[in-house]
Amino acid sequence: MKRLKQYLCNALLLTVTTLFMRGVALAFNVFISNKVGAEALGLFSLISSVYGFALTFATSGISLATTRMVAEALGHDDNNLAIASMHRCFAYSVFFGSAAAALLFFFAPLISSRWLDDMRTLTPLRLMAISLPLIAVCSALNGYFTAVRRVAKNAASQVAEQAIKITVTTVLLLSVLPKGIENACIALILGSTVSEIFSFFLMMILYFRDRKKYLKSTGRISDGKKVTGRLLGIALPVAFSTYARSGLLTVEHILIPDGLRKSGASRERSLASYGTFQSMAFPVILFPAALIASFAGMTIPELSDCLARGHKNRVRYIAGRVWQFSLIFSVGVSGILLCFSSEIGMIFYNSEEAAEYIRLLAPLIPVMYLDSTTDAMLKGLGHQFYSMNINIIDAALSVILVKLLIPRFGINGYIFIVFAMEILNFALSATKLLRSSGMKPRLVQWLLKPLLCTVGAAVFTSLSFTFLPRISIPWLALTLHIITAVILYIILLAITGALDREDREWLRNILKKDKNS
Repeated sequence: MKRLKQYLCNALLLTVTTLFMRGVALAFNVFISNKVGAEALGLFSLISSVYGFALTFATSGISLATTRMVAEALGHDDNNLAIASMHRCFAYSVFFGSAAAALLFFFAPLISSRWLDDMRTLTPLRLMAISLPLIAVCSALNGYFTAVRRVAKNAASQVAEQAIKITVTTVLLLSVLPKGIENACIALILGSTVSEIFSFFLMMILYFRDRKKYLKSTGRISDGKKVTGRLLGIALPVAFSTYARSGLLTVEHILIPDGLRKSGASRERSLASYGTFQSMAFPVILFPAALIASFAGMTIPELSDCLARGHKNRVRYIAGRVWQFSLIFSVGVSGILLCFSSEIGMIFYNSEEAAEYIRLLAPLIPVMYLDSTTDAMLKGLGHQFYSMNINIIDAALSVILVKLLIPRFGINGYIFIVFAMEILNFALSATKLLRSSGMKPRLVQWLLKPLLCTVGAAVFTSLSFTFLPRISIPWLALTLHIITAVILYIILLAITGALDREDREWLRNILKKDKNS
């Protein structure tokens, strides 16, 4: 129970931090969208798709490798092996981060002119290359702090990085750079670059302080070749898989605006629709996932440790609990966003198009959120290569479908592709997890009852506010509606038994103060 409490405390801290950061990022995204417009966001999303591949190459699976190697070393009480693992991980990060930076910088003109067909992307791409080596090292540090279960260090770095990013970007947009789509993109990238440089130095300081306090050498000498072999054995399969998937995703996102133009839209309208979908609707859909993403990420070292110790029953128990609470949460989020999509789209972005995309994507939320937690657990169980193969299949099929459907059906074709690929990805990942963990889903308890509860909460909320005076402030009315719906949902979960006595007792035992600690 003590280990479980440690896991929960770390996950809660990371969740609160991530939720706060995503909330700030969402508010900042609303500010940016209102300041620069949908077309600029579309161009920035296009640049980000290329940068995403460069970032994938820079990190090359190092975060997962660091987490697993350090967690396994500490699971065997071998501090010296953990230190040797970090040395190899740092060298690996510097090599791949520097290589990615050089390639992006020197190939930026070719990418801008041939791939993106827009020379406004040249300077932003070259600016993005500057921070790649630092991000690669930070990825290894993130993996370390996750492995040692001291995620407060990650949290502090992330909060500081976000604050600097917002400050620098806002100053550049409002008072330094002249107006224009290219300069808007430059401001966004410079803000990120400055914040990532600061984050690198902060995390290095935190790492050396943490290592001095907790990770003292035992004097034993680790076999350097064996450590390097272990690192490459974990990181490279993930890296090659992520290269393929990220490359395919980059191709997909380059093809989307092109396909929209072929469907009859102008270049400006294509970028605007793409920007509205990717940079307005999707951030709203993914924002609540912060509440479960951190718990899912913390299962990686927890399941790795259980696997190393042969605790199969605990693996099955953790997988079941993660699925249960992921479904209960995601079904509630889906219902709320579906019910209030019009208000959210208009209040946040003053965009009926954004509201429509949110409404269309809301029913997919349970699949998206559960797929994310399932992938995290598969990584913890050592099935990261299988998980990445599924993601490659997903990305390859997406590219084919984008090429075939979007020129004919426009943005509706892309929405169909998102649904089809998310469902396929989840089905394949879930099958593997069920076989590996031995977990047996309770669909009535975990899915059907929450569905009924979210429908009831939405209906009761709508009915209750029809008998109350109308609130003239839109954001206040939306906030009260959502809070009421959440409270009703929780009450209905308890009444229907979706959260039964065993679940409540489990939560009480975890949150209760440990007298022996």
